[in-house]
Amino acid sequence: MANKKTLVIGASPKPDRYAYKAVEKLTAFQHEVIALGNRKGKIGDVNIETEQLPIDNLHSITLYLSAKNQISYYDYILGLNPKRVIFNPGTENPDFYKVLEDKGIEAIEACTLVMLSIGNY
Repeated sequence: MANKKTLVIGASPKPDRYAYKAVEKLTAFQHEVIALGNRKGKIGDVNIETEQLPIDNLHSITLYLSAKNQISYYDYILGLNPKRVIFNPGTENPDFYKVLEDKGIEAIEACTLVMLSIGNY
């Protein structure tokens, strides 16, 4: 499986959160991971950033924010120009799918953890 540089938006230092588990699993599958959240912290060796930093050659963004909380990230996500954005369960946002697809960015409703487990990440 090729390394797919991935940004996890909604990362949390709390081990019971799905975003935390996603960072762990992405790292275990040897993907380069950048974590972005509201609070600084660490997930394994990955620092949780709190600023919307520039990222080059980004393959995927996986979201762990409700549709309402995604709004402040729209311009940032579009500016990063990823190949795809994964909307995990609870993050569905059909209005944003259209915006992404109009820019040539694939929008997927899926679970990152399941995708990794079945080998279709």
